[in-house]
Amino acid sequence: MIKEVYIKIRGRVQGIGFRWWAVKNAQEIGGISGWVRNVEDGSVEIMMSGEEDKLDKMLLACHKGPPLSRVDKVEFVVGRWSGFLPPIEEGVFKRV
Repeated sequence: MIKEVYIKIRGRVQGIGFRWWAVKNAQEIGGISGWVRNVEDGSVEIMMSGEEDKLDKMLLACHKGPPLSRVDKVEFVVGRWSGFLPPIEEGVFKRV
């Protein structure tokens, strides 16, 4: 079953290649569509869709992050999402 997850990652996650790493991980796992972006508050947001087992692998990886990162918190964003968020393109995981 295809699921969709929107998360916010806090810690030292900007300026260390987190977005590049997230794209690489999503491609290695395969079957994940979505995007990753830096946020003005210093966090990184990821919106992704795919099979639950693949999303679980990506979520576990996000709790660790790339070598230079320090992930303090991974939060699920629930509720109504803004119409200003970029859409997910099927078969594509990219930096925005």
